[in-house]
Amino acid sequence: MIFRREPIHKKLARQGRLDDLAGQEPPPVDPGPHWGATGIHGVSRPRHWDVVASAEAPGLNGDEVHFVAVPNGDLVVDEDEPDDTVRLLAEAVEERLEPPYRAEAVRRDGDVWAVAARNVQVAELDSPGDDIEVVVSGGERTLSVDGERGFGSVPELEQIGERLGPAYVVRARKLDDRLWEVEANAL
Repeated sequence: MIFRREPIHKKLARQGRLDDLAGQEPPPVDPGPHWGATGIHGVSRPRHWDVVASAEAPGLNGDEVHFVAVPNGDLVVDEDEPDDTVRLLAEAVEERLEPPYRAEAVRRDGDVWAVAARNVQVAELDSPGDDIEVVVSGGERTLSVDGERGFGSVPELEQIGERLGPAYVVRARKLDDRLWEVEANAL
């Protein structure tokens, strides 16, 4: 008696019930580009920083520093640090990025710091609160000040949003007396 071994590819196709598809035409192949579709390499993350640098900044007390450089060159520092030492971090950034920008720095070793920065938009506003959000969508406008529903308007923020189209959200965070960091996105 002679036993014939079934070829492995046929055995696997039968076990996976793929032999039922024999004789059917395969679906058409779409060779077009599928930008934004996750594949073998995935979709890259959006860039968070415009500049990353290192600098020596002796005299800083903490291990992290956050600051905003405004268009006139002044620095608004979140922590209580000496201005002249934070200026050293800003100079490292400004070799490749003009103000206004928001930066974060972390201590790496002794007086060596890594500092990263990204462009921001800054506007002068006369408005109460510390955080403002204006949303315009479908002809409706919503104003929030410090998380509470507000009444009235902030024309400067609305003008920024209108440049993006009929539907937008504009957020502003107070930096100093009249200076605000602004982020605007179309909806």
